Amino acid sequence: MRALGGLYARALIGAALPHGDALPEQKLELPDAEIDREHLAAYDRVCGFRVTERLPPTYLHVLAFPLAMELMTARSFPFSVLGLVHIANVIEEIRPVAATDRPSLRVWAQDLRAHRRGRQFDVVAEARAGDELVWTERSTYLRRESGADGNAGRPERKPELPADAGVRLSVAGDVGRRYAAVSGDRNPIHLSGVGARLFGIRGPIAHGMWMKARCLAAFEELLGQPARYAVSFKQPLRIPARAGLASARHGDQLVFALRGGDGDRIHLTGSIEPLR
Repeated sequence: MRALGGLYARALIGAALPHGDALPEQKLELPDAEIDREHLAAYDRVCGFRVTERLPPTYLHVLAFPLAMELMTARSFPFSVLGLVHIANVIEEIRPVAATDRPSLRVWAQDLRAHRRGRQFDVVAEARAGDELVWTERSTYLRRESGADGNAGRPERKPELPADAGVRLSVAGDVGRRYAAVSGDRNPIHLSGVGARLFGIRGPIAHGMWMKARCLAAFEELLGQPARYAVSFKQPLRIPARAGLASARHGDQLVFALRGGDGDRIHLTGSIEPLR
């Protein structure tokens, strides 16, 4: 795979170039990925997981990320990656993946469609151990556009959100840099105040996938079984920060919300439910 530094340089150059109007059809593959134990342990620590031989559900996102960047920075991709907003992520862990596995990863883009603020599409990733499908992911990205139809897109489900924060989180100011070091996602908005202000943000914000991983780490006793982990990213979490993680059960489903320190601002909503 191309080094991520080169892909970010390509993203900067490509931002000024003309793009098409359709998603590319190709699929990118990484066969037999080897799990680096030290990297896995570093990821576990920065996200709050226990260090074990089992991969957290979100870890394969990190291995698939360079493939996604390769895809989204190509000349054939219709949008500049620098203008995209990650708005949702759904992971299905069909069976737990161990550090001894050698998963083969495949990534592609699909389903370009209207959104009330522009257009959205999915970057899909899957992991196989041999011929066995063990993990899938769908990341939804938004391209904001002026003149968008405010009524377009699929209607949003508004789940009943838990209100009381059962878990209090203190988010350090360097978590953006620490997560960037293990994920390779070095978007400037996460690294420093200067980098964030270049993109019109008052200060650095936490990575969305770090927020998802940190929330799942708080429910680690529920992990390790075939399950669907879905989140919607709401408002950015400026760091350093204090936040509260509230949760509630609805039958087999656990719903949760990451709220700001004042309890009013919602940064992320999500759910965990067993696969049937």
